[in-house]
Amino acid sequence: MGKNQKAEEKRKMHREHDRMAFLSRITGREIQPKHDNIQIVMVTYAVVAIFLCMAGYLVYFMVHDSSEVINNPYNKRRNILAERTVRGSIYSSDGKELAKTVTDSEGNEKRVYPYNDVFCHAVGRLSNSMTGIEMSQCYPLLTSHSNLFKQLANTLNNKKDKGDNVYTTLNADLQQTAYNALGAYRGAVIAVEPSTGKILAMVSKPGYDPNTVADEWDSLIADEGSGSPLVNRAAQGLYPPGSTFKILTAIEYIIENPSSYKKYLYQCKGSDSFDGNVINCYGHESHGSLDLDNALAKSCNSAFANIGMSLNINSFRKLCEKFMFNKALPVKFEYNRSRFLLDKKSDTAERVQTMIGQGRTTVTPLQNVMIAATIANDGTMMVPYIVDHTENYEGQIVKTYEPVANGEIIDKELAGIIGKFMMSVVEDGTGSSLNGFSYRVAGKTGSAEFDSAGTSHAWFTGYAPAKNPKIAISIIVEGAGTGSQYAVPIAKEMFREYLGN
Repeated sequence: MGKNQKAEEKRKMHREHDRMAFLSRITGREIQPKHDNIQIVMVTYAVVAIFLCMAGYLVYFMVHDSSEVINNPYNKRRNILAERTVRGSIYSSDGKELAKTVTDSEGNEKRVYPYNDVFCHAVGRLSNSMTGIEMSQCYPLLTSHSNLFKQLANTLNNKKDKGDNVYTTLNADLQQTAYNALGAYRGAVIAVEPSTGKILAMVSKPGYDPNTVADEWDSLIADEGSGSPLVNRAAQGLYPPGSTFKILTAIEYIIENPSSYKKYLYQCKGSDSFDGNVINCYGHESHGSLDLDNALAKSCNSAFANIGMSLNINSFRKLCEKFMFNKALPVKFEYNRSRFLLDKKSDTAERVQTMIGQGRTTVTPLQNVMIAATIANDGTMMVPYIVDHTENYEGQIVKTYEPVANGEIIDKELAGIIGKFMMSVVEDGTGSSLNGFSYRVAGKTGSAEFDSAGTSHAWFTGYAPAKNPKIAISIIVEGAGTGSQYAVPIAKEMFREYLGN
């Protein structure tokens, strides 16, 4: 910039300053230069932006996070709500009351669970730390959406409002059937609707009576190391999947061999050795010549170990993680993550053991039913959920919970292929006692060894009707033996209860 140009700029600044001074004298107020006004405007915009962000977060908090914060046992607002609201009831999908508040003549309230321990893990408890639906729906249960004039009248008369009622997706008759069928065994049963993810039943044994949990607390805690009655095995129990895992091994083999999987052929002699690691079929049974379909139907260990030796481990890991192994599940209740630990560094022993559902892989019954339900739903995984809607005490719907998809895990064609294989398990294989219904069943049995003595957990996972699935089930019976002998009869009772003969 030349000297003349600089001088001209200075003259402009002086003229602007003189103009501002003149305007200030005649208006009686100070006039700021334009660049000062711009700074004021920028600060104003910044303050407004911060205010809008705070307002937006407040709205988000009220819609998404407020109920979770209030549900926190350390939040005192929950106690304030309880002082002015009678806790609402919890119902099954078929209208059975699963939890209610009873008030005596002196105004003392007591939480009552009419089914005792049948729904203890799903519905939960209030005493000695909240769990289950009692915890996740604490805010709705202590919130009243009754008539405003009625609420005003209650306030003036020093009476409590009636909290909203929670309607679950649980089918009371199916839950009772699962509870009875499991009998005195330890284990778990979970059933879902494949097309929506609605949890139809969730049973875990041993359990406890939420009506008397406060009185029995010391003994319940003392039993944590053995029976663990406070643990919801359906969602939190981690077990080796046994032969139910062969479903995923078969899927991965088909993915890697789309044009040749039908040609797979294996000669089973009852056992086989892989780099010195011997894999035995159950009871050393020799299955003879097997294709992939028959290998799954007969649950041939040596065939699936053979298949596993050819698989790409990184690809298989990605498939299992698509099925939510090693990942957080998008559910609204307590659970444990299923684990798939096989990687390219694993040796042959771990590889072949993993392929047949042994090794270090562990799964929850919840995870297993999600796998079966995904296959039943043409490859799309639905998020399991247990609350259908809430109503005020007059029966008006306050909030409805809709099904949510977790994405397409496998394509429809592949889901159809593996579904047919699972039908063969029932028609010609280890699940044959599920034949005889007016509809076809698809499933997979499993016997998962968990100690050096060869003691096995009994598994079944599957769905029905095979052509138009309405229910998917996962069952584990701890330390019982084979899935076909101990888990399949429970599945049979549940299919009969829900779908008839």
